[in-house]
Amino acid sequence: MALTTLTKEEFQAYSNQVSSRSFMQSVQMGDLLEKRGARIVYLALKQEGEIQVAALVYSLPMLGGLHMELNSGPIYTQQDALPVFYAELKEYAKQNGVLELLVKHYETYQTFDSQGNPIDAEKNIIQGLTDFGYQFDGLPTSYPNGEIFWHFIKDLESYDEKSLLKSFNKNSIRNIQSAYDFNLIVRNIERDEISKFKQIIEETGKRQGFKDKNLDYYCKLYDAFEDKAAFLIAEVNPKKSIEALDVKQAGLDERSKQFKQQYQALQKKKDLLRHLDSESDNIALACALIIYTNTEVAYLFGGSFTEYQKFSAPFLLQYHAMKQALERKIGKYNFLVIQGIFDGSDGVLRFKQNFNGYIVRKAGTFRYYPNPIKFKCLQFLKKTIGR
Repeated sequence: MALTTLTKEEFQAYSNQVSSRSFMQSVQMGDLLEKRGARIVYLALKQEGEIQVAALVYSLPMLGGLHMELNSGPIYTQQDALPVFYAELKEYAKQNGVLELLVKHYETYQTFDSQGNPIDAEKNIIQGLTDFGYQFDGLPTSYPNGEIFWHFIKDLESYDEKSLLKSFNKNSIRNIQSAYDFNLIVRNIERDEISKFKQIIEETGKRQGFKDKNLDYYCKLYDAFEDKAAFLIAEVNPKKSIEALDVKQAGLDERSKQFKQQYQALQKKKDLLRHLDSESDNIALACALIIYTNTEVAYLFGGSFTEYQKFSAPFLLQYHAMKQALERKIGKYNFLVIQGIFDGSDGVLRFKQNFNGYIVRKAGTFRYYPNPIKFKCLQFLKKTIGR
């Protein structure tokens, strides 16, 4: 039962039928990969004319052949057809000059609570693929080569806007309320503002030790995903925010026992705002890149300026993105990357734990070499000549 190719439109139509998928398996991602120079193909396993399994697969040239990759897939409507798909994928690789095939599985290998304690058993995914001749890289922690195998998830199906906020921990609720007190603005930027977004990521990278992408990376992503991506920025207008705080102070009940405490808290916020550039209209504080599919929303990455930490903008950005997911009737919010290390050293995990989700571990990377001797010889040659 050989694999067949689908058109972009056929793959899009099928992807709308599946119950779970990553944005990595989308026609928008296919467009982006093509912009980056990859050759992409939409493969499908059919039975009696009906698609059972499909995948976006891309190839890049390497010494002596092709490197082929299936990332965060495949997608399927018939799970019991997956073994046949993996077997046929090997044959497809053999017939199309592939030297190295990588499959980065999106199936959940195991689920954990937000503290990293297992809440179900490991699934029998690894043996299923190794029995077909795929080599397994192992179960890593952290994010080797930038790959994300540990995800922090928040299910949204049972919430509306108010109950969603109440589902967060006290620290998150307090920070979101503080951001509202500052009258922060969250908006999706236009294409000609991408440099403003990039500047925030660049500053975050300097602080956290990673190198930012070039401007072309952001522009191509913006163009490929269009309305399936939101480049969010949280801003503050000092003058308008001070005016809003004046209104809040005027509305406090002087007879309340909390009046003095509440008044002083709002006054401190006003003092903080007065230290900002009063000549500026809106000052960018933090940003977040959000990607949408029909089954989940993914927080790809974000950043913030350290000097504006007290404005709690990253908390508001996450709440805003989740509310947008509710409006689009998408039931899962994926915070994506954490290290899978639960000794308190992962600051990214600590931030995401504020939103009371759970953790899933993906199965990792599987490799297949149609001609392993040729691959090893070419790798040795590459190492020898330094290319």
